[in-house]
Amino acid sequence: MEHWKRTIEAGNHCFAAGNWVEAREHYLQALALAQVLYQRWADADAAVAAFVVSHHNLADLHLCLGQPEETAEYLCASHERLLQSVADETLPQALRDAALRHSRTTYLELLQFIGEHGAYPRTERLLGQPVPGSPRTAPATSRRYH
Repeated sequence: MEHWKRTIEAGNHCFAAGNWVEAREHYLQALALAQVLYQRWADADAAVAAFVVSHHNLADLHLCLGQPEETAEYLCASHERLLQSVADETLPQALRDAALRHSRTTYLELLQFIGEHGAYPRTERLLGQPVPGSPRTAPATSRRYH
């Protein structure tokens, strides 16, 4: 977990400095760590949080780069994996419970994104239908996750 935290912090530092390429590299490394260790961390809530934060930081980065469809992909990937985890009876109950708790946040982030930037094919597939009256707009100020 400490290695993941240091990697995210390095990405956040690069992001704040406007070094998008380095920030993306750190965030991708953090995501890879979070994916590999998703079912292995002793603290299920921390494992799920790391997974979500990694995806959402990448989503924020792509939004700053004017790539809202990539943003939608990362937001959807995070939410979809949590929903799959909740339904997967082979996973430990603590991980399933943590996925359920964090899925509320990922769902709200998706709805906020759609409200600000419009629906995209993956958001429509994941949520089942387009959100009416959700115009695509210029990227809003990014939210930072830690």
